[in-house]
Amino acid sequence: MPTPAPETQIVTVWKVACDGGEGALGHPRVWLTIPEETGFVECGYCDKRFEIDRDHAHDRH
Repeated sequence: MPTPAPETQIVTVWKVACDGGEGALGHPRVWLTIPEETGFVECGYCDKRFEIDRDHAHDRH
């Protein structure tokens, strides 16, 4: 059984940036693209999950 993501953020854009959100204790900023098939992406550094709000999404693929 997969471990739940530590934090989930609902977004309205398909490309998001993640830096860990903890200032100097975070991680390097990475850009993540949400696949249209799954509707979510998880950061490889901190496992934060970004889910697209398809009803309000901008910049469709």
